[in-house]
Amino acid sequence: MNQISPSSGQPGGLDGYFLEDLQPGMTASYARTVTEADVILFAGVSGDQNPVHLNQEFAEGTRFKGRIAHGMLTASFISTVLGNKLPGPGCIYVSQNLKFKAPVRAGDTVHTRVVVLEVDQAKSRVRLETVCRVGDVTVIEGEAVLMVPRRLAAAAE
Repeated sequence: MNQISPSSGQPGGLDGYFLEDLQPGMTASYARTVTEADVILFAGVSGDQNPVHLNQEFAEGTRFKGRIAHGMLTASFISTVLGNKLPGPGCIYVSQNLKFKAPVRAGDTVHTRVVVLEVDQAKSRVRLETVCRVGDVTVIEGEAVLMVPRRLAAAAE
């Protein structure tokens, strides 16, 4: 793991990385156990009321044989890592591709990891590998591209 300390020079005194601090191989992670409340609250805030997430009887008749968490709930843990840890506050999503590989259920602990793959100084962007796992099973994999603030731009404010 190639990790350097985050800068405390971000606007608002928040810790995070400027574009100049990033290099391929840097990693960050986050783990969270999905709860029943998470699934219900995500259904409410997103409007996704698909019964495979909310109705046990319906979900038992599906290929999953029971209720599953929303894929986008699990994917939101990627945003947690990106916005809070690497690169951190001030980064802006440009794109994210996702492959949903396996279901997540209430009670599962999702381990999310991002790895810097490429830093594009000319465009102030970074490309990262994004992976969510439950135990040894990859449940989501993909790549994200983000705009990242420069140290010089922050100093000019």
